[in-house]
Amino acid sequence: MFDSQDELLRRIHTDLMDGYDEELEMEMEDRVDEPQDAEALMQHKAARQQYFRELFRLQAELVKLQDWVVATGHKVVIVFEGRDAAGKGGVIKRITQRLNPRVCRVAALPAPNDRERTQWYFQRYAAHLPAAGEMVLFDRSWYNRAGVERVMGFCSDEQYEEFFRSVPEFEKMLVRSGIQLIKYWFSISDEEQHLRFLGRIHDPLKQWKLSPMDLESRRRWELYTKAKEVMLERTHIPESPWWVVQADDKKKARLNCIHHLLEQMPYGEVERATITLPERVRHEGYRRHQVPGEIYVPQVY
Repeated sequence: MFDSQDELLRRIHTDLMDGYDEELEMEMEDRVDEPQDAEALMQHKAARQQYFRELFRLQAELVKLQDWVVATGHKVVIVFEGRDAAGKGGVIKRITQRLNPRVCRVAALPAPNDRERTQWYFQRYAAHLPAAGEMVLFDRSWYNRAGVERVMGFCSDEQYEEFFRSVPEFEKMLVRSGIQLIKYWFSISDEEQHLRFLGRIHDPLKQWKLSPMDLESRRRWELYTKAKEVMLERTHIPESPWWVVQADDKKKARLNCIHHLLEQMPYGEVERATITLPERVRHEGYRRHQVPGEIYVPQVY
């Protein structure tokens, strides 16, 4: 199949590098014009190299964490909350980037439908909780009621107060059942959110991220601030405390959040059995049938 062992190793290396290139392309969503000054350009490139080096190291640790979660049957829920454009999706993407989606999955629930509005408030979230050996990342969570629903008037005062009576007990029940609950709030400044919204408006690849609700959140900045302060004060409990991530710098926020997440669990490296690739069995009578040419995808590139 390959002319030499060196050729085989070269092909494996090339394939690995292609994979890394695709992952590096993800960072293009943070693209900015590179500085023109030579010294500033060197500093910019050095900072990017340091970021990627640390990101890859932390992602390798996340793989170890995943193996430990599976081996021990640990159950983990991680809640990501914060203002629109605060960077929740970016850190979730980097956490899950190298992990098995059957082990580490994301729950990003849409607005409740008519039936769900008549259910117990936590019911649709409970359906996404992990079984043994699973991690679930909530991209927004039951805290919608303390934030957007409160600010936008989607819930009554009675529902709002009932939420604060219920949520500590709900989370204590989760913890008692063996689920480790970790809650992150991504904090950004008024100026930084303004810049990120402008970036989305002028970037055709990001415009889909802007919803009417996002735009309205700019006008109601102070109301969201008040709602956040009340939420943190009334739901910061010993069983599931809040952790605030300073997120004006996207890349630092990702690294700091992942580093902190890893520190929350006493994971260790799980020994894997040595893997030996078996030789393919070949049969003399086997003949591969010709695939009709018309069903091939045209090679445009």
